Amino acid sequence: MKIEHIALNVKHPQAVSDWYEKNLGLKVVKKMANAPFMTFLADDSGKVMIELYQNAKAPVLEYAKLDPLMLHLAFVSENPEEEKKRLVEAGAELVSDDTLEDGTRLLMLRDPWGLSIQFCKRAKPMLK
Repeated sequence: MKIEHIALNVKHPQAVSDWYEKNLGLKVVKKMANAPFMTFLADDSGKVMIELYQNAKAPVLEYAKLDPLMLHLAFVSENPEEEKKRLVEAGAELVSDDTLEDGTRLLMLRDPWGLSIQFCKRAKPMLK
């Protein structure tokens, strides 16, 4: 069993998608131009996607009010300091910047719509 995608109901899926494409390097796999604006974005491995859409059948979570420990998207980062600088300039907000005892660096930001995004530089990588 492998994960195909995680889906997020968001208020402005087209704008969120554009920001993620431009600033996180995610690539469009499928994009609808009409409501619910369902968009699938793949990471650079091409093996995992996020789906963004706005479906009126379900409420949109108030992501900015959720503690990042409740929900966040986590990305591997080779240079968290560069990610922090670049993404804050692109409209993200810094939440925390921690280095664990083993040397792992965990950087937590919020995208311009309040969704928490984490950047991990693991002392010992967890994925192959």
